[in-house]
Amino acid sequence: MAFGLLYGLWEYLFRKDEFHVLILGVDKAGKTNVLERLKTIFTQSIGLDPGKILPTVGLNVGRIEAHKHNLVFWDLGGQSGLRSIWDKYYSEAHAVVYVVDSAARNRFEESRAALDKVLENRELAGAPLLIMANKQDLEGAVNAQEVGQVFGIDRAEGRQFKVLPVSAYTGQGLKDGVEWLVETIRRSHRSIRLRVRVAQ
Repeated sequence: MAFGLLYGLWEYLFRKDEFHVLILGVDKAGKTNVLERLKTIFTQSIGLDPGKILPTVGLNVGRIEAHKHNLVFWDLGGQSGLRSIWDKYYSEAHAVVYVVDSAARNRFEESRAALDKVLENRELAGAPLLIMANKQDLEGAVNAQEVGQVFGIDRAEGRQFKVLPVSAYTGQGLKDGVEWLVETIRRSHRSIRLRVRVAQ
């Protein structure tokens, strides 16, 4: 009896919450590069070399531990034909990372339309949104503030959001992004609802 109580207390004090985070965006935005760089930064393993990463067909999964929490990232393929499966993962997601190729202005309209569709889905109600203005290392890349304006991020009512300048190639901004995700997810009402649902 005493052992059971002590074990329960130990598990409560030292267990790490697990958060599920979707990585979305149109193809070639750098989603898988972001995931692989996160693995390199936060785990003992070295992520794939950017030059060897192929377009994602389906799903890549990556796990990291950061700020005393476990994060499971679901990197979904961004080709137009694959975006129809994104909503299969919405109900279990604590947050969304939306990756934008900041150097590809010609694809901003397509990318914004894909994001609008994501945000309209009720299954993601209240999920924090982190837009990663990726490829800041490239000449001609649009800064994070302009990306936020182009994507009309101020319309994301009812959810916490942030636009962050990052480079999956150099690692710029990724640690800040993960810190923001953990802190924001911990405080979000959606996270509480998901925890209650899992416990039932």
